[in-house]
Amino acid sequence: MTSNVVALACGIYQERAFDRMPILADALQDAGCDSDDILAHCRGDGPHVRGCWVVDLLLGKE
Repeated sequence: MTSNVVALACGIYQERAFDRMPILADALQDAGCDSDDILAHCRGDGPHVRGCWVVDLLLGKE
């Protein structure tokens, strides 16, 4: 996890800006994430909503 990844996830969560999920996928990949499930979810059409398992995972929410 990088500060960029956390900042993106936080912004997505707080602003409900789920259109940024593909950007988050790129940042995760740049940070070394190789999880096909996570990257595919971020790049998928969704629907993405607050409570998204990837964003919650990155922010340490349960």
